[in-house]
Amino acid sequence: MTDWLSSLFTGLANAFLLVAMLIGLFGMVIPIFPGGVVIWLAALVYGIVFGISGWGWVFFLLITGLMIAGIIVDDLLMATSARKQGASWGSLAFAYLGGIAGTILLPPFGGLLGAPLVLYLSEYGRKRSRDQAWQVTRGLLVGWGWSFAARFGIGLVMIALWLLWVLTKSGA
Repeated sequence: MTDWLSSLFTGLANAFLLVAMLIGLFGMVIPIFPGGVVIWLAALVYGIVFGISGWGWVFFLLITGLMIAGIIVDDLLMATSARKQGASWGSLAFAYLGGIAGTILLPPFGGLLGAPLVLYLSEYGRKRSRDQAWQVTRGLLVGWGWSFAARFGIGLVMIALWLLWVLTKSGA
């Protein structure tokens, strides 16, 4: 392959992967969208296509660790915030299923409505108090806000590490 054709392929591939990563990053607005996994998959594709060696392994392992941390922090922040307000584990499980069902039935934002609605109804049925059910639901929503901020920050760092990987590989 000639040099200019190789450079064109590399440039187009990197642009495509960056777009995929940005979709993952901005997809994090949707609570059950696996934005960190999308970013990680794009980095994996980069490694498969262009090879992983030297510093590439360090960058890829850091990106992998951040993807795992993003998944954990997502679940912990939302559940912890709602649990602090008195949510039961059963209600949280129903809310999770409601989020999935909402996303499937009303993509892409149905989960934003489904999970809090199901949590509210479940807690209202459990406690028979609108105020307590709303308090728990508000806790979930606050947790979502913190979760989004954390995941978005982690996603930005993942993309920055990938860009450093690309720069070190290209010698720029």
